[in-house]
Amino acid sequence: MELKDYIRTVPNWPKPGIMFRDITTILQSPAGLRLCIEKFLEHLRNVDFDKIVAIESRGFVFGSVLAYQLGKGLVLARKPGKLPAARARQEYQLEYGSDAIEMHLDALIKGEKVIIIDDLLATGGTALAAADLCKQLGAQVVEFGFVIDLPDIGGSDRLKKAGYSFFTLTEFEGD
Repeated sequence: MELKDYIRTVPNWPKPGIMFRDITTILQSPAGLRLCIEKFLEHLRNVDFDKIVAIESRGFVFGSVLAYQLGKGLVLARKPGKLPAARARQEYQLEYGSDAIEMHLDALIKGEKVIIIDDLLATGGTALAAADLCKQLGAQVVEFGFVIDLPDIGGSDRLKKAGYSFFTLTEFEGD
């Protein structure tokens, strides 16, 4: 089976007209999760980096397994108010309003090279906010990795325009 075969599509969620791509079905399947991790590892084994930055919350699942498998540190990019120690914050725009993510100030060391991992690339807002946080803390973003890209929503174009390299394991066009 292809990775796409393990992803459930939920029509009209969270609102009418949206085709939600649900990765929980990858996680429920030992074969699906293995395939997903193997595809990430195949790419990342040849990349020079120090730590993985995983974006809340589904990025944590993939990022933690990859960090373990590759012998790298894991940094969590969290929703506001979830981290207990001194932290940096980066706000970003949503379709209607704004949101933010945070990282501990001591999570990255100046000059470290990082890979940012998340499950889905849609608008690119969260990914770019995570990259801005990494730069605030003195790290260099080497690359982004995503399970799914929704290219028609524009996130991949935003990352390219910002000068970032990224890879995705699969994509769904038209949604």
